[in-house]
Amino acid sequence: MDRIPFLKMHGLGNDFVVLDARLRRVEIGGAAARALADRHTGIGCDQVIVLEPPSDPDASAKMRIRNADGSTAEACGNAARCIAWLLLRETGGTRLRLETEGGVLGAEALADGRIAIDMGSPRTRWHEIPLASEMDTLYVALCRGPLATPVCSNIGNPHATFFVDDAEQVDLAVLGPVLESDPLFPKRANIGVASLSGRDRIRLRVWERGAGITRACGSGACAALVAAHRRGLCEPSATVELDGGSLEIAWRGDGHVIMRGPAALSFEGSFDPALLRAA
Repeated sequence: MDRIPFLKMHGLGNDFVVLDARLRRVEIGGAAARALADRHTGIGCDQVIVLEPPSDPDASAKMRIRNADGSTAEACGNAARCIAWLLLRETGGTRLRLETEGGVLGAEALADGRIAIDMGSPRTRWHEIPLASEMDTLYVALCRGPLATPVCSNIGNPHATFFVDDAEQVDLAVLGPVLESDPLFPKRANIGVASLSGRDRIRLRVWERGAGITRACGSGACAALVAAHRRGLCEPSATVELDGGSLEIAWRGDGHVIMRGPAALSFEGSFDPALLRAA
């Protein structure tokens, strides 16, 4: 069988294996995604992205997401920027719509080379995130070690954002997996720890559901801005500093959250289909 082509892309170091199934069918289940994501025996990535023909007539393509552990994700802001960059390069256009399991996202190529993604309106009611029971999502009754009372929201996928004095001092590798799978989150959650150095600057580290600590999380950055503004800690737009670099996030007056940041193609390659069969 012919080798399967792929692209390796990243947004601020949050890296992806991208497979194009628009013309050639590629089936990627949980085991196959784990095999591709393995950094020792596979290609290595935080998420596997599969491009498919869209079901929405206004969308250019559909993006399916598998985390490194094989689980599915509804949305990924950094991947959305990468896929938008790829599709806009194909068409030569400046705008498109991208279908995801979390909804259809608008994308725009900016003059400085970055990509802007309209992540839609955040969902902040308990059942929209979802949480296991009814509660105030602005002050959620959850505590583990130094982390307490997060703000919860859904930015295409569930997020819990904890505010701390110094995000660097939190042992996210220990606390992240425990909080991700807390019974409060029936679909698990992305765990963010954020500290503010001003009303327009947020330092954020994220334990991603199904992927662990990543160098950047686009939807997590959006969730942090929404959480901070809901609590009155920052303006409706801010720079969010992640391990891999910075994103500009704005919560507009129409309720939509706009993310601006870079996308990069690292390399192109191909792999033997036996890698998937052995999974």
